[in-house]
Amino acid sequence: MTNESDNHSSYSKEWPNIHSNIKTDFNTNISFPEIQETAFIHPFAVVIGNCYLGKLVMVAPTAVCRGDEGTPIHVSDYSNMQDGVILHGLETTEKGKNIDGRRYSEAGDRLMANSSQFSEGYSIFVGTNTSLAHDSMVHGPAWVGNNTFVGMKSIIFDAKVGNNIAIGISSTISNGVSIPNNKFVPPGSVILDQEEADALPLRIGSPYENTNTAVLDVNEQLAEGYNKQLNSDKLVEQRERQMEKGMLETGMSVP
Repeated sequence: MTNESDNHSSYSKEWPNIHSNIKTDFNTNISFPEIQETAFIHPFAVVIGNCYLGKLVMVAPTAVCRGDEGTPIHVSDYSNMQDGVILHGLETTEKGKNIDGRRYSEAGDRLMANSSQFSEGYSIFVGTNTSLAHDSMVHGPAWVGNNTFVGMKSIIFDAKVGNNIAIGISSTISNGVSIPNNKFVPPGSVILDQEEADALPLRIGSPYENTNTAVLDVNEQLAEGYNKQLNSDKLVEQRERQMEKGMLETGMSVP
């Protein structure tokens, strides 16, 4: 991750909801979030520490990316974190030592502590064009692929969810399982066994077949629009400050 001074100027100390983590015995690295310029983080969302948010990522009110314990957390381009989403992970290191199985590679492989890839791994990895719907939680170690929809109030913990998957509302996926690509997890499912994961139906033909496409379109437009509004508001604020300064310098009364 980059230092605070290396990030886009839109996200600075004037944004108290976006800040670095503290140093602890389980995480000695202090990191400031890395946020692409076109991502939008609502003022009531929170982004802390070793979090990466890609292009046009939409982070809605009350969503949290907390990269201060399990690190790093990576959300790829064009994905979204809707209201109340939580991203957080178990410790990945303890007193300078790696912990087995607490990170995934970018490709989705579970990494052991002695792996040469461990230092490049992720507590949480979320792929491109993936939607995390309202009040869902992805708790590391976890890996979520591309073009995947995670339904409202669903939980992914200690698990891998592949590409092109749709997860129905209020589902739980855990216990080290891996959901194969192109599957549909029906609402209310509890998937704790690999045989259950392998037996899931296909997303194509399910009620959620096209859900993610529509959700992505909405959230990309929101990210673009709110960024434009934010930049416009900043210009107005700067203009007002300049006018006030000019009035004070010329002795005119400030309205």
